[in-house]
Amino acid sequence: MTQSKLLLRSLAGEKLPVPPIWMMRQAGRYLPEYRATRAEAGDFLSLCYNSDLATEVTLQPIRRYGFDAAILFADILLVPEALGADLWFVTGEGPRLSTITTQADMNKIKGPDDIHDHLAPIYQTVRNLSSALPNETTLIGFAGAPWTVATYMIAGRGTPDQGPAHKLRVENPELFDAVIDRLTEATITYLDMQVQAGAEVVKIFDSWAGSLKGDAFTKYALEPTKRIISALKAKHPDLPIIAFPREAGDGYIGFAKATGADCVAIDNSVSAEWVAENVQRDGCVQGNLKSSHMVTGGQALVDETRAIVRALSNGPHIFNLGHGITPDADPENVQLMIDTIRESRD
Repeated sequence: MTQSKLLLRSLAGEKLPVPPIWMMRQAGRYLPEYRATRAEAGDFLSLCYNSDLATEVTLQPIRRYGFDAAILFADILLVPEALGADLWFVTGEGPRLSTITTQADMNKIKGPDDIHDHLAPIYQTVRNLSSALPNETTLIGFAGAPWTVATYMIAGRGTPDQGPAHKLRVENPELFDAVIDRLTEATITYLDMQVQAGAEVVKIFDSWAGSLKGDAFTKYALEPTKRIISALKAKHPDLPIIAFPREAGDGYIGFAKATGADCVAIDNSVSAEWVAENVQRDGCVQGNLKSSHMVTGGQALVDETRAIVRALSNGPHIFNLGHGITPDADPENVQLMIDTIRESRD
C-alpha cells in the first residue's frame, strides 16, 4: 500500500514526474467547513482535544482537494501545556502561556513521561485518521522544535524577535539549557506516541530557527533536532522525518545530513533555484511557494508555482508553501495551485 503513496516515495528519495502536494495549516480558517466545525467545538483548544472534531477538520481539505498528505490537527503548544504550563488563546492576538523565567518556574514542569494522559485525545485523533484516510494519503504527525516552543514558554506569548528567550539563554544558560532539554525529551515521547498511533511521517517545526545565528543555531536548532531524530529512528528505523528550520538561510545547507532528516522544508526567503543547488543535492526538499499567493491568486500564482516545480524537478520534491496558509486565503486559489502542479499528469 505504501508504494502507491507519493509522499513516501519522495521522502525515500525518488524523483517523481509530478511532486506530491500538501500545505502547512491546510486544515484551517480559510475553509468555511473548518469555521463551522470550530464553532461547534466552541474554541480552538476544545477543537484540538476533541478527537472526533479534530479528525473531521483534518479530513476536510483531503475531501475538498485530494492532497497527497494529511497533517494531524493540533498545536505545537499542547506539549508545554501537557508539561504543566497554563495555556489559553486571546481572540485576535494568539496564544498566552504561563512563563518560565526562574528555576522555581522550571521546578513546576513535569517530566516527559507524565504528558500522556493530557495528550491522549491527540493520540486518539491519530488513530482515527489512520483508519479514515484514503489509502493513497499519507498521515503526518508533528511537533514544535524545542527552541521554538521555548520562545513561547519563556515570553508567555509570540514575540517579533524572540527577545525574552535570547535574553534568558545569554543571562542564565543553565536554566535555558534545562528548558531545551526537557522539551527535547518531551518531544521525543510525544512524536513516538504519534507514530505508535499510526503517523507515517513526522515533521519538526522550528518556526523561529532563523533568529538563531552561528553557534547558537547549531546548539539550539540543529542539535535538538538531531537528538529527536536519532531517538525516533532508533525506535522506528523506517520512519521518514521532515525538519523545518524556518528562515535558516545558509543553515539549510547540510541540515539534512547533520540531523538525519529525510527531508528539509524550505521557506520562501530563499529561491527554489538556490534550494536546488544547495539543499536538494542532499535529498528531498519541501516547499516553497509564498503563502500570499493563496490570497492574491491569478497568473502570478500560476507562474511562480510552475517555476518552483521546474527548479526542483531534478530531485525529490514535495510541493508546499513556504509557511502556513493564512486565514484570508481564497480556497479557489488553492485549487488553482493544485491544478497547475498536476497539469502535466496524464
